[in-house]
Amino acid sequence: MIPLSILDLAPVPEGSDVSQSLANTLDLARQAERLGYKRFWLAEHHNMPGIASAATSVVIGAVAAATKSIRVGAGGVMLPNHAPLVIAEQFGTLNALHPGRIDLGLGRAPGSDQATARALRRTLQGDVDAFPQDVMELMQWFAPATPDQRIIANPGEGQDVPIWILGSSTYGAQLAAHLGLPYAFASHFAPGDMMRALDVYRQTFRPSAHLEKPYAMLGYNVFAAETDEAARLLFTSVQQAFVNLRTGRPGKLPAPVEGYYERLDAAAKSMIDAALACSAVGSPETVRATMDAFIARTGADELMVTSQIWDPAARVRSIELLAQATGQA
Repeated sequence: MIPLSILDLAPVPEGSDVSQSLANTLDLARQAERLGYKRFWLAEHHNMPGIASAATSVVIGAVAAATKSIRVGAGGVMLPNHAPLVIAEQFGTLNALHPGRIDLGLGRAPGSDQATARALRRTLQGDVDAFPQDVMELMQWFAPATPDQRIIANPGEGQDVPIWILGSSTYGAQLAAHLGLPYAFASHFAPGDMMRALDVYRQTFRPSAHLEKPYAMLGYNVFAAETDEAARLLFTSVQQAFVNLRTGRPGKLPAPVEGYYERLDAAAKSMIDAALACSAVGSPETVRATMDAFIARTGADELMVTSQIWDPAARVRSIELLAQATGQA
């Protein structure tokens, strides 16, 4: 089995609040470390009442402090929202506090709507089209300073913080290949271009000082329970969340609903089936078989598992069953 990692969106379940959500995140991270998962990443989203990780670097610091060995990082920081120097200082600080454990995944989407993006940046001059230049600027802030360098990222300068390029299209694949960086694809919610992006990344990859050969990590939904039926019930939370989001009604993560999918109209079912195509839902045996087939089809080097499960205890149990099923625990 290839390495498995965790992507936590710090979900805020219906009936709960942000404080409890973040406490759940810390607990999940501790359990992921105990079970042998390789990384624990958090994502930057804004103006989303069901996600508590908007201040991504702050949450990463809390998770790293609550654990001892698991790698902790961003999956990702939406770089157009930030000055590269600020991110270099933030992640340089995190790496100074937790040496050798911090990852920095970079995305070019705003992680929000345009009004929120304007509120974050004060202007929209942080253009997504400047993403490659921003990535290279950020990499330069991490490089050892030159004698005549007027501005230095401190902390940040000279620190070896691994940078990943995130994407859901061939754009990020091309950039990651060109820069010789590892690539993480958002197949857990936007799998449409996955195979094409993997081909582009692998065929055009240029070895670098950071990476000798292509390394692709794929997002993957896992909802594991004692039985297939129980897992399918857990899965209805993320199905509801996608329908709510796509119909302009984002909210907290809904509680499971018996028979939810069966009652949807054809258009909603088609949307869910497309968005969540990269998912393993079922008993440990079902999940392992589904995951094995996905790895064989994609040649993934690592999977970044995400589980938007309403009940925190059921979410922990899901990653426990997955670890047992794959021989990781």
